[in-house]
Amino acid sequence: MPGTDTAQIPGTRHTSRRGLLFGSAAAAVTAAAGFAAGSMPAEAVEPTEALHGTDTVAFHGHRQPGITTQAPAFASFLALDLIQEPGASTAARRDVLARVLKILSDDAARLMSGRGVLADTQPEMATNPARLTITVGLGQSAVQILDPARVPGWLKDLPAFSIDKLEKAWGQSEVLVQLCSDDQITLHHGRRALEKDLRTLATTVWIQNGFRHSRGSMPEGTTMRNLFGQKDGTANPVEGMLEQAVFGGAGLEPWAEGGTSLVLRRIEMDLETWDEVDRPARDFSLGRRQSDGAPLSGQHEFDSPDLRARDDSGFPVISADSHVSRSLAREAHEKILRRGYNYVDGSRAGLIFAAYQADVDRQFVPIQQRLDEADLLNEWTTPIGSAVYAILPGCREGSFLGRELFPD
Repeated sequence: MPGTDTAQIPGTRHTSRRGLLFGSAAAAVTAAAGFAAGSMPAEAVEPTEALHGTDTVAFHGHRQPGITTQAPAFASFLALDLIQEPGASTAARRDVLARVLKILSDDAARLMSGRGVLADTQPEMATNPARLTITVGLGQSAVQILDPARVPGWLKDLPAFSIDKLEKAWGQSEVLVQLCSDDQITLHHGRRALEKDLRTLATTVWIQNGFRHSRGSMPEGTTMRNLFGQKDGTANPVEGMLEQAVFGGAGLEPWAEGGTSLVLRRIEMDLETWDEVDRPARDFSLGRRQSDGAPLSGQHEFDSPDLRARDDSGFPVISADSHVSRSLAREAHEKILRRGYNYVDGSRAGLIFAAYQADVDRQFVPIQQRLDEADLLNEWTTPIGSAVYAILPGCREGSFLGRELFPD
């Protein structure tokens, strides 16, 4: 009854609320003491079905994983600079780079197979790889250490674009490690393991963490959505076109057999002002329907945009300044592989835009120049980070990434 200090429960003794509270506290203390003494083992629970976290991707091969493999839900991009003694000789600098690549190769092979690295203090955290992939790239100065003659012409800072407001915090580094997995704990452990193993050889410049749709929430192969709600990556090349765009062919030459390039752009998105835009204006700016990703000139997501289509009034169905129109490849060789991840960093949010292509100058730069000249989405997006890397070829078991690029 209201105002009383007791409660009558059928089939139990009449107990005061004070007694219940005191008893709960005492039980908690007793349980804690028992736990500390190891006298209260938890009952083991067997999983009812196999977890997809045991899925693995092979590390060794002609090409590195994590490029054309299906993108897992989470990514962590780790930028490193080599630790070099002032005035160190080329041979000494090359030795440091070789040691870094050997450690990365051995650690990646172990982690991707579900094993801890050598001397891992937390090997249990590696047993759930969840399609973990580890991919390594080098900046211009690192490739110069290997062999100045091997530096491709495109391995340099991108041209200055008027829309850029680049922050030094997200700039170029000598080494890049891309880690992707469906399990964030696995991802974090893997990145920390690499950092610890390399701490006497390299310093961390920055870390960029991103996410996509979780595995199982969407059918395999579904195009991800960015934080604007738009499908991102619909126009990615497939099959033979994918092979040429990323690894060379039909006039595109890779910088190294089995290698490719990565342009990593951190693009901040103004979600607050985007929220004020109605659906028709959003679709007009993009040139696609937000609902299903179909071009405004088509019915389905993967229909080719028809830039010549006109409405009943004779106006273009897809604006010449829409994102689709500006980013559409003008030449067959301009195709690139987009592999983006969303990020949220406090009050700032956006897209970690990873673009893979055989030749940055011939494929990525022309597209970006058109977007810089006119893209309706520029109203709500601002590139704040930019870096370019040469992705190393893969390696066979018993070797290490980049081995064939070192002078004998």
